Amino acid sequence: MVRFWFKVPLWQRVIAALVLGIAVGIWWGPEAASIKWIGDFFIKSVKMLVVPLIFFSLVSGVTAIGDLRKLGAVGGRAMLLFVVTGQIAVWMGLFLGSMLKPGEGLDTSRLELGTVPPPNETTAVDMILSMIPESPVRVMADAQVLPLIVFAMLIGVGILMAKEEGHPLIKIFDAGSVVMQKVTMIVMELTPFGVFALMAWVAGTLGQDALIALAKLVGLNYLGCILIIVGIYGAMIHFLARLPVHDFFRGIVDAMAVSYSTASSNATLPVTMRCTERNLGVSNAVASFVVSLGATINMNGTAMYLGLATLFGAQVFGVELDWGAYFLISILSTLGAVGAAGIPGAGLIMMALVFGAVGVPLETIALVAGVDRIMDMMRTTTNVSGDAAVATTVAVMTGEIDRAEMISADDV
Repeated sequence: MVRFWFKVPLWQRVIAALVLGIAVGIWWGPEAASIKWIGDFFIKSVKMLVVPLIFFSLVSGVTAIGDLRKLGAVGGRAMLLFVVTGQIAVWMGLFLGSMLKPGEGLDTSRLELGTVPPPNETTAVDMILSMIPESPVRVMADAQVLPLIVFAMLIGVGILMAKEEGHPLIKIFDAGSVVMQKVTMIVMELTPFGVFALMAWVAGTLGQDALIALAKLVGLNYLGCILIIVGIYGAMIHFLARLPVHDFFRGIVDAMAVSYSTASSNATLPVTMRCTERNLGVSNAVASFVVSLGATINMNGTAMYLGLATLFGAQVFGVELDWGAYFLISILSTLGAVGAAGIPGAGLIMMALVFGAVGVPLETIALVAGVDRIMDMMRTTTNVSGDAAVATTVAVMTGEIDRAEMISADDV
């Protein structure tokens, strides 16, 4: 029985748990809340990973650059495209959430909530000052996202500046990043049980209205990802790389298919590199550097979703967000996506950081966790497509692309 359980792909187990949880919740009614503790156990396990996963992943991602001088012709352009497209993606999620309001009108009076935090009143100056951690240990203990990210990136830059003396630390942080990814995969094996309990609780306690709200959220997630892939990446390939958009997408279709089924940028990495080199004609030097770096820090689908999910939670629980909060969401969603490892469920881990910064109740995580895997598959496809798009664009800018190779690959 155990062997059969693990032979079934995780995403299939999650979908089955989702459907079964909804059915049990509708049949059982409010009494389904008695098994919510299983979902709470899963959520606490996810939150446990936040600080170490961000810290090791970010430091490892920065040191993956290898040499600060590489932040010139290739690295500088790649980082600029990562940041710009990430910001556009977040604001797209905020726009979709503001216009279509997937969480508005949902009655949460039957939910047993903790203390709903007040709206965040941090000024721009306070936010800038809070980026510098007075005590890195306290920052980690309190899971303060912004100073944690700044500290991790500074550690990464310091290791690169140390050159040979910093190589032992690179191995340590790379190993730490791999270990945390493995631990995350262990926790993700709890996903079917958590999804079943949470969906039973949501369906039994809130009824059909909650299911409709979650369906809207899923639909907007897919819409936002499609707009990023077609609009942002298509425009990048057409206007910056000046290559046929149709040929680009035909060249990465294998990577898109694998990423959708696995929901893992890391698992798709070899396929993405093969498609980028063989089908698009990008040189090995650019493909290996940009795609590998992108699998760690280029998470536009995740960034868009963090913005969308934050607005969803604010609408569900009646939290008022001003423009300052929107700006904070855009920064934290982009940086949080950078710290999200390329494995299934990483976006769920980052939610606690963004939600807490703008006063959105963490109960939102429990609401959306049941459908997160369905959305994660599309977000990962978006992330992987972005890695290929940036690598191709940078290769064109630096003359590291073989257009004849791209044409011949298309003719096959």
